[in-house]
Amino acid sequence: MDIKADICVIRFAELSTKGKNKKDFVRLLRKNINEAMRSFDGVKVVGSFDRIYVYLNGADDVLVLARLQQIFGISTISLAVKVEQDIEQMKDVAVALMKREPKSSFKVITRRADKTFGLVTDQINRALGTAILMNTDHIVDVHEPKIKVLVEVRPGEVYITVNTVQGAHGFPVGIQGKAMLLLSGGIDSPVAGHLSNKRGIEVECVHFQSPPYTSDAALSKVLDLARKMTDGQSEIRMHIVNFTDLQLQINHFIPESYRITIMRRMMIRIAQGLASKRKCKALITGECVGQVASQTLDSIQVISAVADLPILRPLVMFDKNDIIAIAEKIGTYEISIRPYEDCCTIFTPINPVTRPALHKAEFYEKSFDFSPYVIECIEKAETVFVKYNEKRAEDTLF
Repeated sequence: MDIKADICVIRFAELSTKGKNKKDFVRLLRKNINEAMRSFDGVKVVGSFDRIYVYLNGADDVLVLARLQQIFGISTISLAVKVEQDIEQMKDVAVALMKREPKSSFKVITRRADKTFGLVTDQINRALGTAILMNTDHIVDVHEPKIKVLVEVRPGEVYITVNTVQGAHGFPVGIQGKAMLLLSGGIDSPVAGHLSNKRGIEVECVHFQSPPYTSDAALSKVLDLARKMTDGQSEIRMHIVNFTDLQLQINHFIPESYRITIMRRMMIRIAQGLASKRKCKALITGECVGQVASQTLDSIQVISAVADLPILRPLVMFDKNDIIAIAEKIGTYEISIRPYEDCCTIFTPINPVTRPALHKAEFYEKSFDFSPYVIECIEKAETVFVKYNEKRAEDTLF
């Protein structure tokens, strides 16, 4: 019996804990899935209160499944075969699906959304289980089965599946609002963006470049990072700030040991200005306590003092090896280690202060009028829209 999956059955992740707000979560998750499915012809997304169904209509089930596994808010996904409400058809399909699987233990689990169907749950379980036992080499294990044959009886139709895969879990992107991610070319900030997406935060990005000291290749690297991040968020708006003039002023007027601290304070001011224009509720950075001189608790305190918006630091307690492991898993690591410098790595002081004092930072900032430079960085920032699966030349630059 030649059968193909007709539908992907999607179960929600943490949405079930949200009570009366569940309707909003499901609506947003369905919207995000619809956006992700645009590249597949004929695919149709239909939602209910407790499930979302993706009708394949001939689309490649392997590719669709792989894309769905990147979408936050999904707990599990099952490739299902749709049959009529006929117990003989149900048995035939269950047997055919199980014949594809290597010998193992199984259990039939039925869920009846349509209570008018002629057989109750236990009768369906026994009928399909008996058919599988008689026609395959599999054995029954109702306690710890290796394979779960899932049967969903819906109004007018039945879905049968034997393979359930894990989704990305978390919350639908956007349910928590929007935040501005400071995206460098390093390993940490893309991971911070990924983890923010997982908690339901839509991210916009700001990247600081310092031409001619930073190259076009460095910018392309960051665009590639943003493009990879669209696995979790189908489109990312990235603001590119020309930081050269302000960085040169910092290097001219600020003592060498405090340059990194002051530079980071300026970046926070600029990022906050862009965030306010874009109605973002917070800033996000890839900082990790103790990793570099600008990420000691003293440095974080002094740098954060210029911010009015909350600064989210998803990696603050992570070990570097753990961050690298996530970067490798999400596909950003190989991009991040390309050997192109960004503005944070040029003009690096020999002995940066690790315990800066706020009063000293504020005193040194009075050495020059930085406000016009900050305003210019905000007003002249270029915006790039990076979309899922698009090539570099297809980015839209405004």
